[in-house]
Amino acid sequence: MTSSLTLLALNRLVRATIEQTLDDEYWLEAELSEARLNSNGHFYVEFIQKDDSGRTLVAKARGVAWARTYNMIAPLFERATGERLRAGLKVRVLVSVEFHELYGYSLTILNIDPSYTLGDMAARRREILARLEADGILRDNQQLPLPTLLQRIAVVSSASAAGYGDFCDQLLGNDYGLHFHVQLFPAVMQGANVEESVLAALTAICDEADRWDCVVIIRGGGATSDLSDFDTYTLAAAVTQMPLPVIVGIGHERDETVLDYVAHTRVKTPTAAAAFLIDHQAQQLVRLEVLSRRIFQSTSVRLQRARGRLEQLTSTLPRTFVLITERQRHRLDLIQQRQRAALQRQLERDHHRHELLQQRLQILSPERQLRRGYSLTFADGRLLRSAADLPPGTLLTTRLADGEITSTTSAKT
Repeated sequence: MTSSLTLLALNRLVRATIEQTLDDEYWLEAELSEARLNSNGHFYVEFIQKDDSGRTLVAKARGVAWARTYNMIAPLFERATGERLRAGLKVRVLVSVEFHELYGYSLTILNIDPSYTLGDMAARRREILARLEADGILRDNQQLPLPTLLQRIAVVSSASAAGYGDFCDQLLGNDYGLHFHVQLFPAVMQGANVEESVLAALTAICDEADRWDCVVIIRGGGATSDLSDFDTYTLAAAVTQMPLPVIVGIGHERDETVLDYVAHTRVKTPTAAAAFLIDHQAQQLVRLEVLSRRIFQSTSVRLQRARGRLEQLTSTLPRTFVLITERQRHRLDLIQQRQRAALQRQLERDHHRHELLQQRLQILSPERQLRRGYSLTFADGRLLRSAADLPPGTLLTTRLADGEITSTTSAKT
């Protein structure tokens, strides 16, 4: 029967083999998917390598730069590149391979090559952002106005994610008693199906966009290297073209994705997203309270002014009534005087016309004409105007100034 080893014995054998067979130092080219400076000054990282497609991880290792080493290489790197050591950079570092029986395999960073370019993740983000800029849609979502009220929240997240639970709990337990209506549009937030799943959720929200005030994409916890699934042009373009403001909080304080650069509002964590919504609503609440006070004050001032005017009118009303009455009486007197004067003038004009008519009648009266030598001849009682057609023997009466003459017609001459 083959003899067996304890785990400790096996790990010691692995450690001894590594120490005997490997060189003391190696220059390593890899990408930093995590980078964290501890409070004790040690700098912990995670190295990753992807396949040729740039989507699938093929290798991963833990690494550390002890405080003394980090304090020497970090300023050198930042001065040379303008970048701090952070996740997303591709680096070339001098490492020693370590194996500990309890903590396993790790790489100790001894030095760094500042001339090495930014990592593939950062370069890909730059390429995506440049493409969005060329397409003219990079800042479309950022230019949307943020609604005055953010109460109806469409959330894209994993239903089982702790970050989603923290987000909802913080909204529910806010200190202002604000009410939020939250609906989850479930999506896979890590792994190969992130892009397809999140796009489906965003499409579902677009189909009922009038029901929501904003979109929140959140993901809490998990390794930073998993966030590379969010760095795609298709997903970034979908966010820029959303008809609603998009709030993104899909990492930790030190994490970044391309969505952070295209979303309307960028926060670091799900709880930070909830805090943003609460703060926004609280600010609107304060504004409403200020407006309410202004309206109350303005209304009070107007009521006081109206009350003063009413009191003034009440005090001056009797005097005003007397003045109006006197003015009306004076106007009536003037009207009566004018009417009497007009009537008098009309009577005088009528009397004058009457006298003229009498004079004309006297001048044209038959008696006056007869006295002037004229005569009037009547045939059968009718005034004779023509001798035509008078038959012989017609009785005629001729009136003169001093009497009448009776005659009979004979034959025409």
